[in-house]
Amino acid sequence: MHQPSAQQPTPPFDAPAARKLRLALRMGPEHVAYGMQASFGLPYVTPDLVVAWERGIAAPSNTELTALAGVLWCSPGDLIGAPRTLREHRIARGLAAEDVARAVGLELLVYVGMEEADEWRGNERQSSALSEVLDLSLADLVTVTGHETKLAEMLRNAVTTRWQAYVRPVGKLLPLDRRLVGDVLRALHTEYQGQMVATLSWSGGAAAGEADDAGRDFLDRIVDRFWSVVQRNSV
Repeated sequence: MHQPSAQQPTPPFDAPAARKLRLALRMGPEHVAYGMQASFGLPYVTPDLVVAWERGIAAPSNTELTALAGVLWCSPGDLIGAPRTLREHRIARGLAAEDVARAVGLELLVYVGMEEADEWRGNERQSSALSEVLDLSLADLVTVTGHETKLAEMLRNAVTTRWQAYVRPVGKLLPLDRRLVGDVLRALHTEYQGQMVATLSWSGGAAAGEADDAGRDFLDRIVDRFWSVVQRNSV
């Protein structure tokens, strides 16, 4: 069975979506395999390989994903789970590295190096251009620019200590209205502290472990909670 190159990490493949699209077209795995062989020059693709992709046993490489999308009459993005990295977002948009490099004003080798290191180092103007060409949400941009870890640390500190002290730092990290940041941090702080008090009350103070587990779960998902509250408060 063909193995994708180690130098080209595979995107997060959505196996159920691939199977659903194939069935909607009334195609069998053998039809998909033939299409990838005949139209995209991938002679090694067999019906068994197509089935392995659909079962999550294997994942298509970037080249295979593009060909599979062509056979299934969809965009590569339709076959990708939620993208996280710079390369995954580019593939989801069906763009070549050259297209993105040109759009953000970087030499191709410099941009490819950032993809391979999974470390975006562009300036503010280039980051804005990147967000536009890849259609990134602010949350996506924070992730691909490597700021999510820093944001998570700030948010954990904000909900476990004084949230007011983190309005300015979070506001400097994100291009959000300072008042909105304050409202979101206050809401998260109130939710976290209320959850901890409620858990201890339910257990009668005897099962501190339950409170620890509840608090840990809250903090583990703090970034997702933050964006959820931002969206709710922005409506």
